[in-house]
Amino acid sequence: MPAARDFIFGPWRAVSVLGVTQILSWGALFYPPVLTVPLIAADRGWSRALAMGGFSAALLVGGLCSRYVGATIDRLGGHVVMPAGSLLGAAGLVGLVAADNAAVYFAVWMVLGVAMAGSLYDPAFATLGRIFGAGARAPITTLTLAGGFASTVSWPATQFLIDAVGWRGTYLVYAVLLAAVAAPLHALALPRQHAVGAGRTAPTAPANGAGVKSAGHLPADGIAFVLIAAGFAAYAFVPSALSAQLLAIFQRFGLAPETAVAVGMLFGPAQVLARLCELSFGRRLHPLWIARFAVGIVVAAFAALALIPFSAAVAAVFAVIYGMANGLLTIARGTVPLALFGAAGYGRLVGRIGGPFLIVQALAPVVVTLVADRASDAMGLTLVAAFAAVALVSFLMIRQPAERI
Repeated sequence: MPAARDFIFGPWRAVSVLGVTQILSWGALFYPPVLTVPLIAADRGWSRALAMGGFSAALLVGGLCSRYVGATIDRLGGHVVMPAGSLLGAAGLVGLVAADNAAVYFAVWMVLGVAMAGSLYDPAFATLGRIFGAGARAPITTLTLAGGFASTVSWPATQFLIDAVGWRGTYLVYAVLLAAVAAPLHALALPRQHAVGAGRTAPTAPANGAGVKSAGHLPADGIAFVLIAAGFAAYAFVPSALSAQLLAIFQRFGLAPETAVAVGMLFGPAQVLARLCELSFGRRLHPLWIARFAVGIVVAAFAALALIPFSAAVAAVFAVIYGMANGLLTIARGTVPLALFGAAGYGRLVGRIGGPFLIVQALAPVVVTLVADRASDAMGLTLVAAFAAVALVSFLMIRQPAERI
């Protein structure tokens, strides 16, 4: 780890800046809808499904433009792209307050989808890849430690603001934070330099990294990339579906509401614990093995949930394992492409992987809700487990390059 002064004056300043702005961006754009959407629906006289459909539309749009955001970061840098994402997010949140019909509401959420593509983990990883090149693994892991606290901070803060100023006031407060804090930090405090071999600095590498195979790296246009993109996209179904349904399913399985909430609170600390362990002990392992291990324990946890009689203890163990796995997979989304394909065109690589991830993430809550309602909760969990199994098989099928970066 670098010295403390490097987090202020050196290139590691990027981690400090992005640590703050990731909490703000996730806290303003991604986490509030679970609390605000029911209020918006009631206020506008819409169904909850229609109101939440706007958020799903945002994730779809974010997925579609993710690769272009990553490529632009390769060319221009995160200090150019991410301020635009923050300002667009601020404008979109103001737009939500004013949107009084469904068409405008969905249009505003689509704008917010572009803002998410320019503000959340994928552009942050691309920015770190451009700055640190092949040495970006430790900065990415460190950044996710800060990002892991976003939900812990956002949900209580959002509920406090809703109680104090209503959902409209809440979004206006978040708009001010994005415009007055996140955007200036991105524009003025992110380092400008980028590592040799990252982005456009590699003289022999195309900007997109496609077709490039350096020592110890795989080409980014072959079967390995397809498997990586498929693995992360399949896994995206898991956290998106579980965030929408898991606590409700546990209650229908017999847990009291307060017990289900207590079980859900184990998720965040488990994420952070796993990321600390990866930072401390996992650096000698290839990131692909981290991804395989994380998805493997999720599959095992689903098997245990199906085979062991349900109880609060079983639910708690499942939540801890799932939280640890999700914490590791978040890191792997940034480090696996770097390890397998190298730093050339890294931003576009992350965007190409993030696109399918966000699209599946958008569809998962709707799909699993339909399956649980029309079949059973057990069938819904089986579907989620099947996507986890697909992710595991995808990662296992990849042959690692002969040399590590």
